[in-house]
Amino acid sequence: MADIFEKCFAFKEPDRVRKMGIYPYFRPITTQQGPVVRINGKELIMLGSNSYLGLTDDPRVKEAAKRAIDKYGTGCAGSRFLNGTLDLHLQLEHELAEFLGKEAVLLFSTGFQTNLGIISTLVGKGDYVIIDKSDHASIVEGCRLSLGEIKRFRHNDMAHLEKVLQGLETEAGKLIVVDGVYSMEGDIAPVPEILKLCKKYGARLMIDDAHGLGVLGETGAGTAEHFGLTDEVDIIMGTFSKSLASLGGFAASNRDVIEYLKHKARALIFSASISPPNTAAALEALRILKSEPERRKALWENTRRLQEGLRSLGFDIGNTQTPVIPVYIGDELKTFQICRALHDEGVFVNPVVPPGVPPGKSLLRLSVMATHKPEHIDFALEKLEKVGKRFGII
Repeated sequence: MADIFEKCFAFKEPDRVRKMGIYPYFRPITTQQGPVVRINGKELIMLGSNSYLGLTDDPRVKEAAKRAIDKYGTGCAGSRFLNGTLDLHLQLEHELAEFLGKEAVLLFSTGFQTNLGIISTLVGKGDYVIIDKSDHASIVEGCRLSLGEIKRFRHNDMAHLEKVLQGLETEAGKLIVVDGVYSMEGDIAPVPEILKLCKKYGARLMIDDAHGLGVLGETGAGTAEHFGLTDEVDIIMGTFSKSLASLGGFAASNRDVIEYLKHKARALIFSASISPPNTAAALEALRILKSEPERRKALWENTRRLQEGLRSLGFDIGNTQTPVIPVYIGDELKTFQICRALHDEGVFVNPVVPPGVPPGKSLLRLSVMATHKPEHIDFALEKLEKVGKRFGII
């Protein structure tokens, strides 16, 4: 008889890469996730963190989490639907809705769960969910859990999106889901053009703004604000694990949609609610985001410094428009080798290989923080140039 574990016994790829000394995953950081981290006693410039505003080690955020533990304990011991709703959850939902310009917000325990909950709940039998081919994996999994039919369009290709929409039944429900900022490419969804097609073909628009919140927009409210189209975007999804220095996710929309999700989303109803320290940390980080615009200014200064430096050295960083900066390598093995070489030189970057990117499109994913100093960026550029030349990338 077949053994369902057979695939596990045959899975030897990680061991092969470990033997080569270039295994790049699960590196144990022993410090706070700031612009410099320590791994196995070695200091590295952190160019792989999603803490865009540098708030994960902010003393005010940490103190808020400690106070929440003192008041509420370490967990809620149940789902939001039953015994797991705190007044703290309601406060965060209220302040987020106000900040984002939406009627209501609903918290989920993780960003992944948020996409699963929203899409699988709203897209039913006979409906369509239309997604960009570069959408985050959590969006794809949410689509697979839904009872609707999935359609994909080429990345940021509006002509192809329209062709897909033209082929759908007029009377069918349609939800278009895109990333606001794409987590590998670093480019921005063309929201104005997408909304024109939504109106033309009767579709609703959901934006996953995990990497846009705190980064884009006049106040940092994200991609919809960046384009001045907050009122027209139907659902804004976001996470707390990037700019807001915590863990969890949320859906922001009109009150009727949020009320429906509160009572129908299985990812919410059957999961324990976001813990008190995580909630308090996100709330404090949100307040800092609103009160300290200089953080976003520093983030964008660092972004320009790194982007311009990489381009001047001859690296291919594609069409990035944000603090997410891909360095395209192509070959999977070489990507691992360069990642290891940079680690040895004191720079932490993330390797991304298939299935995270298409075959032949392996890359190093760099990301910038507001708390990086110019000397951090310059040190990293020096090491990137050294390693890039050694491996023939530049």
